[in-house]
Amino acid sequence: QVQLVESGGGLVQAGGSLRLSCAASGRTFNDYVMGWFRQAPGKERESVGAISGSGSTSYADSVKGRFAISRDNAKNTVYLQMNSLKPEDTAVYYCAARGGYYPVRVVQEYAYWGQGTQVTISS
Repeated sequence: QVQLVESGGGLVQAGGSLRLSCAASGRTFNDYVMGWFRQAPGKERESVGAISGSGSTSYADSVKGRFAISRDNAKNTVYLQMNSLKPEDTAVYYCAARGGYYPVRVVQEYAYWGQGTQVTISS
């Protein structure tokens, strides 16, 4: 079992940057693929990106070149660096964990979820 706690959300102006963190419990953090997802009001939860235990990443087209996912296995933490933020990036951001090797980005593939952190981008 993995417990996840996100932090770092807030209010930022368009064009700004924000870094989210997700701290995980457990001793086998590097065995988990970690994903970042977001959900805007009235919309379905969507993938932002994912990172494998070895550091391979995959991103949604909407964030490629602007967002970057990294992880520190020694600290049991995964990060989401968000640059050039747009108002349409406003959402609750969630981190999630799944077993396996590949950085899949399918919501239903993830068994463990954090509580989410609000990110609001003002225009």
